[in-house]
Amino acid sequence: MLKLGKDEMAKYPFMPDAGRHLQEYGFELKQFGTDPVLNVVVKKAYDRVMTATKGSVYDTVLKDGEATDEILDMEIFSFLIAIVLIKLANRHTLVQRFALAEARRAESHLALDLSDKKDRSRAQMARRILYDVIHLDMKEHEYRYLVPVHEYLKHSAVFHEREWKLVNREVKGGSVILTIDKIVRLIRDALTTYIMSRITKSSSPGMIPGFEDLVSKLQAEADRLTPKYVMTGEYPPCIKHAISVLEDGKNLPHSGRFMLATFLLERGQTIEQIAPLFKNAPDYKEQITLYQLNHLAGNLGPTKYGCPSCDKLRIQDLCYATAECDGITIPTRFGRKKISNYTAGEPSPADQLPDQGGH
Repeated sequence: MLKLGKDEMAKYPFMPDAGRHLQEYGFELKQFGTDPVLNVVVKKAYDRVMTATKGSVYDTVLKDGEATDEILDMEIFSFLIAIVLIKLANRHTLVQRFALAEARRAESHLALDLSDKKDRSRAQMARRILYDVIHLDMKEHEYRYLVPVHEYLKHSAVFHEREWKLVNREVKGGSVILTIDKIVRLIRDALTTYIMSRITKSSSPGMIPGFEDLVSKLQAEADRLTPKYVMTGEYPPCIKHAISVLEDGKNLPHSGRFMLATFLLERGQTIEQIAPLFKNAPDYKEQITLYQLNHLAGNLGPTKYGCPSCDKLRIQDLCYATAECDGITIPTRFGRKKISNYTAGEPSPADQLPDQGGH
């Protein structure tokens, strides 16, 4: 089992050892809200989360060989209390942004550890951490690293730049040769996902006296960051086509009727409003139509049916996509416009997030 020292825990506080380190001190969470000394950790944790909401990376104070025990403890504890604040705030936006910021912070430490030519134990520890966290098995190769092709393909799938295509990489014996900076960038998404899972799986405590104001501020910031949408009410091309077919008295296949009915039900229309659309169908029977609509709406059983995805509609030859579809994955998202939570001229923090591409 991988055993981390305090300095490693401070650099990689998302590892299980960090949580056990806090338990070893015997602190209870309620002490952090009332003890003036421990409250310093809470304020640092709050700043750590707020830094992440702005798309920035927490400015670590760690320096190799210079960090005191007090500094190391502060780094570890502030990460753990930050998770407590996030759980209490109960906003997924905070989870996402914090996990990404902490993954980027870890990248800088991984790069230094992997490139340490004097103390190779640091590189070995970094490799073990990556193996334990995201199951990345890599080997040293002349101060570069070999990553198995299947692992490379799994982690590079999120990139669209040509440089990340396998044909543009140096391959040797079933492994891709990568520099350290490419290694740490390659694993960012996987590491972010791992940290998110650690946060979501951690238990949610009750409100801690002394935390209320900070939690309220985090909730307000998360709500400000969360985009809001408005529906234009316009129908997507596939639905317009289905309605046109029925209005012309032509036969709409069962799959098309299913699509139309479930779409309109999800848009909030009643069975009484939907049924007349099918009157011009060659085989229209009122009682059968009402029965089928009630069945789809879940009024006759435990199952309420949803509108098919765009992929399924393409297979069924029911898709009539135009540029206005704008890459939606399901018809019910057509016409959903994002409205800004920010005043004119003010950049959204979402616009300041780091490039998610290959750089």
